[in-house]
Amino acid sequence: MNMSDAAAHRIHHAAIVVADVDASLRFWRDGLGFQLLMDETFEGDWKTLFGIEATKVRSVMVGDPSRPGSGIVEFVQFVGADVPPGFELLSLFVGDVDEALAKLGDSASELRRIEVPSPDGPVPMVTVRDPDGVLVEIIGPPQRR
Repeated sequence: MNMSDAAAHRIHHAAIVVADVDASLRFWRDGLGFQLLMDETFEGDWKTLFGIEATKVRSVMVGDPSRPGSGIVEFVQFVGADVPPGFELLSLFVGDVDEALAKLGDSASELRRIEVPSPDGPVPMVTVRDPDGVLVEIIGPPQRR
């Protein structure tokens, strides 16, 4: 997942908390024909970002690698946390997180922010709720320091 090309705002993926990754893969990969793009476990301050008591999250992404703009579905499992399955969030890449937040102004609520280490520098990640309560994750490019 290359975040350095995040100059323009774009939807990256929709995330679903799943009870059983294998069952989800049978549905989305085997049944609908999506291909496995990634299966990784990440450590982070997920409590601050999502309000979930977990320090690890398993992220499994499926999509169509021949059509990178076609969208991705992410299956999420928060390791060691009891999170009910269902739609979790819509994730966006933006060129500048602070600029995006300034434009959102009061239309965004429940702001949470962390930085996640990457080889290219810390990656700013923010979650907000839209006016209908949908959780939106806003990810900026790595901040070179």
